[in-house]
Amino acid sequence: MSLRFSDENFQAAWSELDEPRVEGWELFTETMGVRIYRLLDQETGLYEYKIFGVLAGCDADLCADVYMDLKYRKHWDTYVKELYEQDFSGQPAIYWEVKYPFPLSNRDYVYVRERRDLDVDGRKIRVILARSSQETPCAEKSGVLRVKDYKQSVAMETDGSSGTKVFMNYFDNPGGMIPTWLVNWAAKSGVPGFLTDMQKACSNYQSYCQKK
Repeated sequence: MSLRFSDENFQAAWSELDEPRVEGWELFTETMGVRIYRLLDQETGLYEYKIFGVLAGCDADLCADVYMDLKYRKHWDTYVKELYEQDFSGQPAIYWEVKYPFPLSNRDYVYVRERRDLDVDGRKIRVILARSSQETPCAEKSGVLRVKDYKQSVAMETDGSSGTKVFMNYFDNPGGMIPTWLVNWAAKSGVPGFLTDMQKACSNYQSYCQKK
């Protein structure tokens, strides 16, 4: 199987933990110690986002493990309709259906991802990369819109205390006619809300694992 992500992809993901590259980006919102920047993609009219923040009281290894655990995510992420990894004609990929508010159609994703735990001058940095995989043969569902342009990179390391320093770069094109207010709400409210849910998920992960 060919490598889906290069060493350069991983390097680019963690390098912004130290030096955020936000020249030309707009500071969209700042809340709960999280800064969200956005950049207009001229081709689609949609925004790409960069998110910087700290997950307090959440160990970096634990944070990365929780982020990777698809079965557990179905327990704590209320927007998940379906989420699983399987081989599609011999190509491992993840299928993810996301609930959208009525009257909008749900969206689904077929994507590949990879995690690497890197040693960078003695620092342990966990990097998770994901991108949509249009070459994966997974039939589209009636009434669900397939997101065909999706990418995400996440880098995590200890904040020097009991928390996790996080950087995320994110873009997707959900297709269809989505009101601007909803897109803005999802970015402004959804990201901090997701991080709050992640913190709760981290604190409950040990008891979840013991019950399995």
